[in-house]
Amino acid sequence: MVRTMISLAALLVATPALAQAWQTVRSPDGRIAVDLAVDRGEAVYRARYDGRPILDRSRMGFRFRDAGPGDAGLVLVDSRRTSQDRAWTQPWGERRAMRERYQGLAATVAAADGRQLGVEIRVFDDGFGFRYTLPGTRDQALVVSDERTEFHFARNYRAWSIPAYREKFSEYEYSRSALSAIQTAQTPLTLEGDGVAMAVHEAALVDFPSMNLRMPEENSRTLKADLSPWSNGDLARTHGGAVTPWRVVMVAPDAARLADSTIVLNLNEPNRIGDVSWVRPEKYIGIFWAMHTGLLTWEPGPKLGATTGRAKAYIDWAAAHGIKGVLVEGWNVGWDVPEWWKNGRSKFTFDQAQPAFDMAAVSAYAKAKGVDLIGHHETGGQVRDYLRQLEPALDYYDRHGVRSIKLGYVGTRHDETEWPDGQYAVENLQTVVEAAARHRIAVFPHEPVKDTGLRRTWPNLMSREGARGQEYNGGSPDGGNAPDHTTILPFTRLLSGPLDYTPGVFAFDYRATRPDNRVASTLANQLALYVVLYSPVQMAVDLPEHYDRNLPAFQFIRDVPTDWETSRTLQGKIGEYAVVARQDRAGPDWYLGAITNDDARTVAVPLDFLEAGRRYEATIYADGPGADWRSAPERVAITRRIVTSTDQLSILLAAGGGQAVRFRRL
Repeated sequence: MVRTMISLAALLVATPALAQAWQTVRSPDGRIAVDLAVDRGEAVYRARYDGRPILDRSRMGFRFRDAGPGDAGLVLVDSRRTSQDRAWTQPWGERRAMRERYQGLAATVAAADGRQLGVEIRVFDDGFGFRYTLPGTRDQALVVSDERTEFHFARNYRAWSIPAYREKFSEYEYSRSALSAIQTAQTPLTLEGDGVAMAVHEAALVDFPSMNLRMPEENSRTLKADLSPWSNGDLARTHGGAVTPWRVVMVAPDAARLADSTIVLNLNEPNRIGDVSWVRPEKYIGIFWAMHTGLLTWEPGPKLGATTGRAKAYIDWAAAHGIKGVLVEGWNVGWDVPEWWKNGRSKFTFDQAQPAFDMAAVSAYAKAKGVDLIGHHETGGQVRDYLRQLEPALDYYDRHGVRSIKLGYVGTRHDETEWPDGQYAVENLQTVVEAAARHRIAVFPHEPVKDTGLRRTWPNLMSREGARGQEYNGGSPDGGNAPDHTTILPFTRLLSGPLDYTPGVFAFDYRATRPDNRVASTLANQLALYVVLYSPVQMAVDLPEHYDRNLPAFQFIRDVPTDWETSRTLQGKIGEYAVVARQDRAGPDWYLGAITNDDARTVAVPLDFLEAGRRYEATIYADGPGADWRSAPERVAITRRIVTSTDQLSILLAAGGGQAVRFRRL
């Protein structure tokens, strides 16, 4: 960030004209305009899209404990234009080639006591972000008592949101409402209407609490930043000169274009690790679904899932069916603690296997078979205890060749008192990510702090849960996710980054152990999720014996990559349907996924994303005759045809249905 320091005398003679003037920053394509000003002593901004207001006058700034107001009586003392246009490459991701192109403004405002606040704005073609540099020097402690940032929207847009400060954290189904009906919301918060789609989120969240949103006055169009607090009421414990995360507004003409936004990644810092060739996208299997559907257990007993024999059997199956990884949960000591998931009860040990699991034998067996053993660290929310054991735990995995870890933070509070999206959680997850990087180990946390694009800076942070995943279909008391749930996620949760949803259910009747649960989709829909819901680590969640009953359909899971050259959201309406196409990073083939909600529909999809002048064999995995998620979810029809970029597919989707297609270039 560019800052110019000037004398206090100069601050005091800042002219009213300078303080009042709006300065405009436009996106490179000219469609987005963001204005910044100091107006009536307040730092404020507003924004337009294609000439129409999308955000009206919105306040900016902070208030600090034991300090005067930092958001009033301000004067503008300096501003400078900035710009960037550079290419960079994702080592893995939904697209290889990235372009970081923006126009910007770096400004300094000052309070009457001379304290200075930096404000930097960057405007991209797909949205804008702004961040602050806090007043003072690094040796001066600051406690934030309020962030004053507002988002005063120009219209009462339709909103898709999940509430903040709830016991299940981010694991809720999304609600559709008017913007004015929101009380609290987590980000990303998605809005649409009047020819625009938008989302509010943040980028580069480190050393700061998560930003939620709150409506300070009922039935208004203004949302305010609401930082997840410490248990004593502090919002952020920081220091002078600290740079905050970016406050981001993504902007697009429609939901499909919004889903392809890259602004969150582009607002993060470049790779700090260096060589990350050891970070490998892959598919994996495991005993996860058997435990969630009640066939096996994490805890010791007659149905214990994590045994040496079962792990070797899964490794054999993975090796025989082209699946690179096997995840074993419940392998370590501590799962016998009653109700370990309740705050303060878990007592896990992370470098000692329970008696039924021989880590040395299993890891050696996996290595001999060419299969990656994926580790599992469930903390039960006991973060302090986990960090105390972290280095021995990583050393243990080093010795056994484990190069990736699924993390778990089950519980409503960390260490019994702190919100799982507060500064305590943010800083502790960052500690784990950096420690894992030193050991050349990748991580993908469940029950995580939300994604804010840090995978650009720390590419070993591969994926996250942070949503109601497939597990809710397996054992949730409320019966599972509605059919529209996965048609909402591409336009909401996935705006923040990859989602470890764990798709791939093939057997839909598990009433013997879970009489009240269903997967509200067809088998073809489950296949399509591998394309629609991006993650560099994708689980084939069902039991191997269920895949053995339908190996022709399982072929799509074998074939579909988890690392992509490029990606395009072709069509979609939030909560109704989504169509996504992605090209394999390792070759010329394309893959398509289409899903729908509880309404059967036909979608016409032009194939103009294919290479012109080339022929492709399309292998189509469609809902079979009579398929319906309620009565016949397993019916799938597999056909082949030759297509070119001038063709169009007519995709028939059953209720809760889907279609997956591989386009093999001839």
